Amino acid sequence: MTYIMGILNVTPDSFSDGGQYVDVEQAMRQARQLVADGADAIDVGGESTRPGAAFVPVEEELARVLPIIKRIKRELNVLVSIDTYKPVVAKAAIEAGADIINDVWGSKWGDRSMVNVAAQYKVPIILMHNRETAHGTDMLAEVRADLEESIRLAKQAGVAEEHIWLDPGIGFMKTHEENLYLMRHLSIVTDFGYPVLLGTSRKSMIGLALGLPTEERLEGTIATVCYGIQQGCDWMRVHDVKEVKRAAQMMDIMLAATKGE
Repeated sequence: MTYIMGILNVTPDSFSDGGQYVDVEQAMRQARQLVADGADAIDVGGESTRPGAAFVPVEEELARVLPIIKRIKRELNVLVSIDTYKPVVAKAAIEAGADIINDVWGSKWGDRSMVNVAAQYKVPIILMHNRETAHGTDMLAEVRADLEESIRLAKQAGVAEEHIWLDPGIGFMKTHEENLYLMRHLSIVTDFGYPVLLGTSRKSMIGLALGLPTEERLEGTIATVCYGIQQGCDWMRVHDVKEVKRAAQMMDIMLAATKGE
């Protein structure tokens, strides 16, 4: 079964929905809609991770994410993940009710202590592939090695096996060609045996391939989601929950049917 994580960016500058949900009431309306559309989890982010985005101080990030996390957990029956690479933000978010840590730096930012937070609070942590330098001649081997390091950090900190999730990091420190190539070889991530979250929603990989602006990338997103499901990804992080949920359900039905042949 494929699970859907709806995106809720409470930021003024995210690449797709920046500025739409900075007010708590606006954000709650969107959260309710995501749940109504079938989201299994809501990913709350208080700092844009798009290329060139401004750094957000901890205090400001906390002011953005904590009120909406508390409201969601109080009013809705849905998992919440905190999209942050700052351990202090993750800790406060979990204490406010968040269930999952979504770390776009795979616990390699700063003092690398994000895994300690996950271990302390016994919550799943999504270790996304990211790096500070461009890839060399063997991008796939480097992605695998980078993820192995994140997994090692998590295990050393005491994170339970069942709480380690992975994300191939489509769109992060990868060229357009590398993103497409990694999509073709997602098995290097799924072969680890941990749950895998795929985040391709409305990303530039789709825009460059199809020559489309952000708001016209739904069909391309659905194509990447279906391809990811076929390759063994478990979670899809998306903006358009209703449409992607239906596509994912159909993929699950077809893949289940083939097993009986």
